Amino acid sequence: MHFSQGDGEVSFCGAIEMSGFLELKCEILRNGMKEYLTPMGPTPLHVNPIFEIGPMEPRFSEWLVFEGISVDESGQQHYLDASVAYKRAVLNAIDYLSKFGYSKEQVYLLLSCCPCEGRISGIVDAPNAVATLAIPTAIFDQDIRPKVNKVPLGPRLMRNPGIPQCTYDGNLPITKNPSLHQQGSSCDMDASS
Repeated sequence: MHFSQGDGEVSFCGAIEMSGFLELKCEILRNGMKEYLTPMGPTPLHVNPIFEIGPMEPRFSEWLVFEGISVDESGQQHYLDASVAYKRAVLNAIDYLSKFGYSKEQVYLLLSCCPCEGRISGIVDAPNAVATLAIPTAIFDQDIRPKVNKVPLGPRLMRNPGIPQCTYDGNLPITKNPSLHQQGSSCDMDASS
C-alpha cells in the first residue's frame, strides 16, 4: 500500500510505502460493462472499467501548475505523445523548485510522493500533447509562487541534534531493544531517543 503517492509516481519507486489492511466494498452490476461501456476492440472484453474515487484528505485549495508539451529536451517533436509532455511538465517543476534551495534529486523524489496532480490537459493542438502537473503550495515551508523582483530565499534548514545518527561499518545497524539485553550496534539509538 502507498501512504502517499504523487500522480505518475515519477521516480518509479518514490511513493511512501506502508503496511496495512484493506476492506473493500463493492456493488456488482450484472451486465454493467455491457450496459455502460462500449467495447473498444475486437471482442466484448475490450472495455476499461470505470470507478469512483473515495474521499481523500487533506484537500488543497492553492496550486502551482507546471506545463509540458510533447517536445523533448533535444527539441524533437513527438506527435501527441502525452508521456513526453508529462515528462516535460515534471522537468519544468524540478527546475523551478530547485531555485528555492532544494536539490533536483530532492524535488524529483518529492514529486513521487507529494499530493501533486497530473493531467493530460490538451490533445486538440496537434502535433502537441499538453500535460500539466499541479503541486499544492501548502506543502512547502516557504512561499514558492513567483514574485516580481524577488529572488527565492530557499527552505529553512531545521537542525535537530536529537535525531539518531548511525554509522556504517559493513553491518546493518540494529536498534537496541532494552528488553533483550543484547550487545549494542553501530547505532546510537536507544529507547530514550
